[in-house]
Amino acid sequence: MTALLAGFVDDAGLFPPTALPMSEALARHRHDLAVGDPMLTHRFLCPAARIDELRAHLVEDDRIAVGIIASADAPDGALAAAAAAADADPRTQLALVEIACDLADLDPALAAATAYGTPVFVEATERTESPRFAAVLAGRGAGLKIRCGGVRADLFPEPAEVANALVSAAAAGVPVKATAGLHHAVRYRDPATGFVHHGFLNLVVAAARAAAGAGSGPVADVLSSADGAALAAEAAALTPDGATAARRLLVSYGSCSTTTPPTEAADLGLSPSALDTEGQRS
Repeated sequence: MTALLAGFVDDAGLFPPTALPMSEALARHRHDLAVGDPMLTHRFLCPAARIDELRAHLVEDDRIAVGIIASADAPDGALAAAAAAADADPRTQLALVEIACDLADLDPALAAATAYGTPVFVEATERTESPRFAAVLAGRGAGLKIRCGGVRADLFPEPAEVANALVSAAAAGVPVKATAGLHHAVRYRDPATGFVHHGFLNLVVAAARAAAGAGSGPVADVLSSADGAALAAEAAALTPDGATAARRLLVSYGSCSTTTPPTEAADLGLSPSALDTEGQRS
């Protein structure tokens, strides 16, 4: 089996709920770079407004692949300024751009975001518009970003909603990146908040089903599962082509933790370090 989970986890340590201070987030990222866990993309996600803060904390030997996140309420020119700053600094490499907008503003937003020659992912400001965005993004050189949780219950989409986005993206040939709420491998209820979180293993197995042509029903079914053993078995049973198709559709997700995903994948027998990682890094 090819490494379904290799190069899967972006470093979102600056974002809630972990929200590490910049110095701590960078210290952790440097450690991860030194260790080189194959499940990590080794991209450091940073809000556009914090690029100067990031640069102020870098040392001469740093070489950081940066994903710039521009929210829908970012000031005009914030993305361009952040990208220019990252491009001008030899310690940073612009590796990814993520933006949020509504459908009416998609064309100018895409024009700005795609100017840097890096992968671009677009999040719909109205989450239920994600399937429609996927269709509109087809052939336009950008992917779809889907939000799977947040700090409030209403920010967690139902399995059917996530399934519709994945199936639409698969049909349109549009890659997907996920964010927020994916704190563990398998779907679970957080005892502290009561929020039901999607699992990153659920999500990648759902992507495998969607990439293979499954409809929203079977994709939603696997997103609803809390059976880790069954999910791991389905993941392990994927052919190399099936794993590649899954990851062509679902390229990565942002995680506040860079240790929990590899640990839980290993516990389920799915550690990329034990598998063939060739061609799987996103």
